[in-house]
Amino acid sequence: MRNPNKGCRRRPPAHFAPFSRLGWQLWPGLAIAGALVMLALAGLGALVWEASLPDLSELWRNRYLRTVVTFTVWQAFVSVVLSLLVAIPVARILARQTAFPGRAVLLRLMELSLVLPSIVAVSGLVSIYGRQGWFTGLANDWMGVSWNLYGINGIVLAHVFFNAPLAARILLQAIESAPVSQRRVAAQLGLGRWWYWRAVEWPAVKPILPGLAALVFTLCFTSFAIVMTLGGGPAATTIEVAIYQSLRFEFDSGQAALLAMVQLIMCGFLWWLAARHGLTASLLPDRRVASHRNKAGSSIWAKLGDGAALSVFVLFLAMPLMAILVRGLPGMGTALFPQGSLSVDPALLDATLRSLAIALPAGLMSVSAALLILSSGSVASRPTVTRFTDIASYLPLMVPPLVLGTGLFLLFRPSLGNSSEGLILVTLINAMMALPFVLQMLRGPLASLDPASRQQADQLGVLGWYRWRWLHWPRMRRPLALAMAYGTGLSLGDFGVIALFGSPGQPTLPVLLYQQLGSYRMDAAAATGLWLVLLLLALFSLFNRLGSPLFKRGLSAHSTRSVPEPKHA
Repeated sequence: MRNPNKGCRRRPPAHFAPFSRLGWQLWPGLAIAGALVMLALAGLGALVWEASLPDLSELWRNRYLRTVVTFTVWQAFVSVVLSLLVAIPVARILARQTAFPGRAVLLRLMELSLVLPSIVAVSGLVSIYGRQGWFTGLANDWMGVSWNLYGINGIVLAHVFFNAPLAARILLQAIESAPVSQRRVAAQLGLGRWWYWRAVEWPAVKPILPGLAALVFTLCFTSFAIVMTLGGGPAATTIEVAIYQSLRFEFDSGQAALLAMVQLIMCGFLWWLAARHGLTASLLPDRRVASHRNKAGSSIWAKLGDGAALSVFVLFLAMPLMAILVRGLPGMGTALFPQGSLSVDPALLDATLRSLAIALPAGLMSVSAALLILSSGSVASRPTVTRFTDIASYLPLMVPPLVLGTGLFLLFRPSLGNSSEGLILVTLINAMMALPFVLQMLRGPLASLDPASRQQADQLGVLGWYRWRWLHWPRMRRPLALAMAYGTGLSLGDFGVIALFGSPGQPTLPVLLYQQLGSYRMDAAAATGLWLVLLLLALFSLFNRLGSPLFKRGLSAHSTRSVPEPKHA
């Protein structure tokens, strides 16, 4: 007997066929993931193959290398502890106080620490906490404390400035995701702050602490621009700075390879340990603001205490940025138009164009790679494929950029004929470094298509480009613009990789700022730092404009006329 349902499924139209096959969604992402793994393995293999590694016991016989390794671990450990000690109370206060004016602006400011160029923030910290800073005079005159920014003090302070806001934002997201039933029961029982922390907040925070600590430790462990600027001497040198010095000044590739392998082993072991203790993927802040409010400790004195603590935190974040603005504005005219001329300073213009030539392609590459990897992971039928793409995507967090750059430097050194080839390699590495953060931003919106809409689209044969245009694009418009802004911003503020491959005579904006700080041209450095921040804000505004509903309506008005009418059989 003939099955009446046989052959009733409608086949997709012919113009959908090239984009509707499973291979078109699966294999590009797998190829990208495989290329990431191969590139990392090629860079790491070059460390062992191209360089003659000294004996591992040289680490402990050589006093300088021993000091570098121990100082790197110590400053990263102290930075993690202090960052979490600041982040946890701030996250709890923000979870309790949801109605004060400026809360959304503060959350955006906390997220900005992820893309704020390190060298720019360092110039602001020098203005506040440096030898001529007002905090230094206050500490020396009123408190009788001898404060010195350079060395372990400045390194840890800068790391807390960068990582405490990011950690607090992630912890706030975890606290806000606590089950509503638990918060309701805690409110009915009238739990105080301590018991509310034990019963509601700690169970929500505990699962992400291993991954968050590993992320902050990795960022502090692989810090380059901060240590390069605020280290103050050989006693405060980290592994990344020692690798840079070995390659650029001592020409000792063996010592650089040994330090790079030590750094890779430590970072890899740390992430493996964090994964065994329940590493979660929520290591980036969600831009949604929760509407619930914790009633625990809502007395007037509790509110005053929360307000005072939050004010200190806001001052800690805002003062270096205000210092950049105050010191940079007077010198902005001189920096843009030197000696009263009507033409822009050639050095600043060249550095700006060079930075954009690296940052924009790097952001586009990271967003494109993230979309392809997520697409392949969504259609993969085997868990092994999904696990492989996830590992490849987050591999740049485990392989620090300077370690990867060192390996590729040793691998391609004979064939790097000019500076443009080195800049291409910088663009590729910056795209890889931004990939984990871009991937996290796009994962949720890409999977937000509800099953009913997906099933209806399958039944109607809406596949390929039209499926993307009419179903995914309205959900992905703003996340894509935000991911492009973050990917571009992370590359725009890069200082570590460009310092290795770049030329001092052809600097990017971060390198130009570092050169001005090194020559004690503080006014010029403040103007360059302000220019870099304004350029970053302009890029964010531009991508936000491209992702706005107004732009969408304008685009739809033009694209609707170009869509052909469907042909019915």
